[in-house]
Amino acid sequence: MAAEQTTAIVLRAIEFSETSLIVTMLTRELGRISAIAKGARRAKSPFEGSLDLLAVCRVVVLCKSSESLDLLTEAKLHRRFRGADRSLERLYGGYYVAEMLRLLLDDHEPHPEVYDLTIGTLQRIDGDGNVAATLAWFDLQLLRLLGHAPGTDRCTECGSACPSAARVPFSLEAGGIVCNRCRTRQRSTLSIRQPVLGQIRQLQRPGLQAPLEIPRDLYGELRLILNRYIQTVVGSVPRMQAFLPMMTKTEPTA
Repeated sequence: MAAEQTTAIVLRAIEFSETSLIVTMLTRELGRISAIAKGARRAKSPFEGSLDLLAVCRVVVLCKSSESLDLLTEAKLHRRFRGADRSLERLYGGYYVAEMLRLLLDDHEPHPEVYDLTIGTLQRIDGDGNVAATLAWFDLQLLRLLGHAPGTDRCTECGSACPSAARVPFSLEAGGIVCNRCRTRQRSTLSIRQPVLGQIRQLQRPGLQAPLEIPRDLYGELRLILNRYIQTVVGSVPRMQAFLPMMTKTEPTA
């Protein structure tokens, strides 16, 4: 077993025994990893309360070559996620980020850009960033980085140009907009307004920073399409989708 030192974001911690936890973490160098933290549930734990959900820690992991769990031997807290101190919306937003990473990533496949995206997203949710806009940006950037970006420029089925109508058919199975001819062959399509389609193009653009906000008249439809598309990609309904903000709002300042 090789010992690896890295910085990790805690995505989940579940009870393994009376004294231990199984911890799922996202790291920049190792990707997503699952490791057993022996003694983590003891009153005087060697992990010093550093394995809270969405905490950023400096960890030491013994990586096993087999399919068995890695072994977490050390974790020192670097930064704790404090979204719950601000609002339930921020807490649920953090939980949603963790769930999406668990659903879309495979263990031991490094995605440095996904790690950086996650750190930036959590900093905005933990701070003053607009939660609704930040999560829509996170979703589309994550889908792009993992090869699931929805097609928005030409028919996803045949590659032809789509008509510039007020609304365009969006195929969940094909993964993007489709022309009227290909629409008849799709099992499930949604009708998307051109301004919403423009928002999707913008939000998944490489190198784009999280937006300050998304226009209120576009956000509800955008969130609905994202939810349905993500359900198709992962093959299930993410549990935290039900807690996502369905409208944008400005939090009152102190």
